[in-house]
Amino acid sequence: MKRTLFIVLSLVCPFISFTQKRNTKQYHQSIQTAMDSAYHKYKSDQRGNNADYIPALANVPSDLFGIVIVTVDGKVFSIGDVDYNLSIQSISKVFTLALVIESRGEKIIRDSIGVNPTGQVFNSIYPIEQHQGKGINPFVNPGAIATTSLVQGENQDEIFNKVISNMEGFAGTELNVIPEIYESEANNNQRNQAISMLLHSYDRIYNDPIEITDTYTKQCAVGVSTHNLGVMAATIANGGYNPITKNQVVSPKTSSHVMSVMTMAGLYNNAGNWLYLVGMPAKSGVGGAIISVLPGKFGIAAFSPKLDSYGNSIRAQLAIFDIISTLQDHPYLVEPVK
Repeated sequence: MKRTLFIVLSLVCPFISFTQKRNTKQYHQSIQTAMDSAYHKYKSDQRGNNADYIPALANVPSDLFGIVIVTVDGKVFSIGDVDYNLSIQSISKVFTLALVIESRGEKIIRDSIGVNPTGQVFNSIYPIEQHQGKGINPFVNPGAIATTSLVQGENQDEIFNKVISNMEGFAGTELNVIPEIYESEANNNQRNQAISMLLHSYDRIYNDPIEITDTYTKQCAVGVSTHNLGVMAATIANGGYNPITKNQVVSPKTSSHVMSVMTMAGLYNNAGNWLYLVGMPAKSGVGGAIISVLPGKFGIAAFSPKLDSYGNSIRAQLAIFDIISTLQDHPYLVEPVK
């Protein structure tokens, strides 16, 4: 009986393996086809405007457009301007949140900051006053600055080194601050300084408020390519394991908490519409990039500088939505069991 079973398995297993490889190859081909289609479909879309409250962002060439998908088994698909060095901006909040959860536990975020959507614009001071520094979340500026203040270190240099080293673990490569972006932001971050001081008045910032604002400003000015962001998103999708470097950057539990916050508050006040249409955790930045995550399958990054009224890249949103629709990979799209 055992010998018969062995013979049957020996005959069947190669066929199963071949079928799986064929299906995987077909799926990979469909990814590239869907990306190419979305890219050419929206490449000429000129709606929206560059962010200009940070003057250096207004000068980024508005015709740039790139898309990258990285699967959890390390396959990379790309089209367009995927090597342009853009500033990560608010997408950095995802990875600093992961750093704090990994090093200090998920409870500290709920106790010290909060995880609920505020219903206000990302740089509003109203939620601070309304809740006395509580009840914000790590993806609006008050919560993001407070999250950065929870990174432990002897001084601001050590804190920032931890922040950027953690990003490098997700990206699988060395990253650097873009000097002109940092200088432009640092000369125009009075509102964030005010936010920090207001949080400080309620004992809801956990380091020197002015120094932390500067660290947060540097964090947002880190340069990344769309390719880097695709790898970073795939690492989240893969339970914190970088599919390119084969390093465990954060735990699967940390990744799950991060994806939850991305789902609720990742696209500012348009997060609900995004979830309704795409169903995937995502985070945008005013530099023009969006990352999104299909847990257990892939991470996707798209970049185009022109933004809508919410502060989200128009072409990046359209491209990701189109790709997920074509692939029929909406995570809530379930075929019924009959």
